[in-house]
Amino acid sequence: MFSRSAFCLRGASKALRNFSVASQHQQKVAVLGAAGGIGQPMSLLMKESPAISHLALYDIVNTPGVVADISHICTPAKVTSHQGPDDLKGALEGCAAVVIPAGVPRKPGMTRDDLFNTNASIVQTLTEACAQFCPKAIICIISNPVNSTVPIACEVYKKAGVFDPARILGVTTLDVVRAHTFVAETKGLNVEDVKVPVIGGHSGITILPLLSQTSPGVSFTDEEVDKLTDRIQNAGTEVVNAKAGSGSATLSMAYAGTKFVNSVLDALNGKQGVTECAFVQSDVCGTGYFAQPVELGPNGVKSALGYGTLSAYEETKLQELIPELKKNIKKGEEFVLGK
Repeated sequence: MFSRSAFCLRGASKALRNFSVASQHQQKVAVLGAAGGIGQPMSLLMKESPAISHLALYDIVNTPGVVADISHICTPAKVTSHQGPDDLKGALEGCAAVVIPAGVPRKPGMTRDDLFNTNASIVQTLTEACAQFCPKAIICIISNPVNSTVPIACEVYKKAGVFDPARILGVTTLDVVRAHTFVAETKGLNVEDVKVPVIGGHSGITILPLLSQTSPGVSFTDEEVDKLTDRIQNAGTEVVNAKAGSGSATLSMAYAGTKFVNSVLDALNGKQGVTECAFVQSDVCGTGYFAQPVELGPNGVKSALGYGTLSAYEETKLQELIPELKKNIKKGEEFVLGK
């Protein structure tokens, strides 16, 4: 159960004001998995967005109750309920963006990779529907393991003959949000001023915060770098363990996911210079996919920005993560290709 205080609209409004959501055009956005632990708070936050005219909420159960609750919020976005596979068409047709947080959450002792078999099937089914009913929408994938589910989505779109790598993005924003928070705490900075790019992937050692590129410029001891890197990499497990079997990082992920989607909508509406870190198709490290800062535009990813100059520590960590990332990506591709 979610506490009302966790989702007070005053806090949600303040968060959304920080997302720069002023837009020229309102859009239809679908949330697939809207009745889940991430989907519910994320749908609430997105109902506050002036960039969204129609919020289509989909899940396999409990969708009408979530929609009835959220639709009472006094903001302009229309909210519609869609439940079960036969209603995917209604949820997806006409969408500018689709967010996919659907799937099972992690429990203590589980890695993101342990979620693969269940969540891989869910993502395949949902992206098959997206490829059919809204092939030009920007697809924002939250379902873990992102290192594998994004390649699954791409292979699905290739099979359907509608693949555009600029339109399929893995949402790694939570790693960035955590990096900002932990660095600000460590250095006594205003968290709203801190920027830290996070590259690689979205699980364990594949998450690589580039602390050497922290803005504003700040120095770290070797011990601080090691501790911060480890905490950012394992922050999801920190939450899973703290919740003691009752869930995973749902609230922070809802915040991060909404931040990402609003950036996508800003870019769709013509705002210039919108950048976010995302897991996208890229050969920057010869892995096929890679999380890095990207500039967003009207058609999704306008350009991948790479990762600049790394410290010796970061270069070592990059080389360590590449084999794991390749393995994750291959697992996702082979799930669809059946090899």
